[in-house]
Amino acid sequence: MLVFPNAKINLGLQVTEKLSNGYHAINTCFYPIPLKDALEFVPAKKKTSFNSSGSSIPSDGKDNLVLRAYKLLKKDFQLPEIDIHLHKHIPIGAGLGGGSADAAFMLKALNEYFQIFLDDSILEDYAAQLGSDCPFFISNQPALATGTGTELTPFELDLSGLYMVLINPGIHISTQVAYSGVRPKQPEHELSTILKSNDFGLWRDQLVNDFETSVFEKHLELAEIKSILYKNGAQYAAMSGSGSSIFGIFKDQPAEIAELKEKFFYQIMLL
Repeated sequence: MLVFPNAKINLGLQVTEKLSNGYHAINTCFYPIPLKDALEFVPAKKKTSFNSSGSSIPSDGKDNLVLRAYKLLKKDFQLPEIDIHLHKHIPIGAGLGGGSADAAFMLKALNEYFQIFLDDSILEDYAAQLGSDCPFFISNQPALATGTGTELTPFELDLSGLYMVLINPGIHISTQVAYSGVRPKQPEHELSTILKSNDFGLWRDQLVNDFETSVFEKHLELAEIKSILYKNGAQYAAMSGSGSSIFGIFKDQPAEIAELKEKFFYQIMLL
């Protein structure tokens, strides 16, 4: 079975409090974008295996999230052995949720292929065991996320017909380090109200990613990328998640920005 896990961006990211368990509560809007990996599995002749191509996936000594998703379902259901291949195109550790998408799409693909008949709410519970971004990719529709990012509320937001320029400079920003630079606070502006306005001027003034201040202080080139996107006509630009990807939203198809394309991962896409 072949599926194509897609990335997401964060439209606004407010860090509202530090919880007693050490995690942080956030408000954000997850929005899916058409930047994709390719994930395939076939019946195995021997034991289950995992391999990958495309961008190199750094090892942290643990199974890849895709393999962990398979093992999570295998604990509760009689799944056969399979061979898994992941072609990695979404930049890694980039605030785009690529690994989370791969894991969630694996759960959905296993559910469909082996006819387990789990509904989305159950799949989301499994996905939450793999990562805070994972449940979003089960329904894979715009959603407001609160709590640690796993409490999802469907949100009507349609950016279709607009263009996005996505830049990833290849800078790895540890989530732990990113959170250490943020002082949690209650937001001045309601995230959903800003988004519903469809006013890019208001987005630019009030739709804030709380990580940007501290991350940009340490990585000045990220602030410069955002500035260049605005100079080239972006209606709204921001960092996604804890970084380091920067995106700009344009009303019309933008010309290529040579000073960015020559240096970084660079992609123009129609939303």
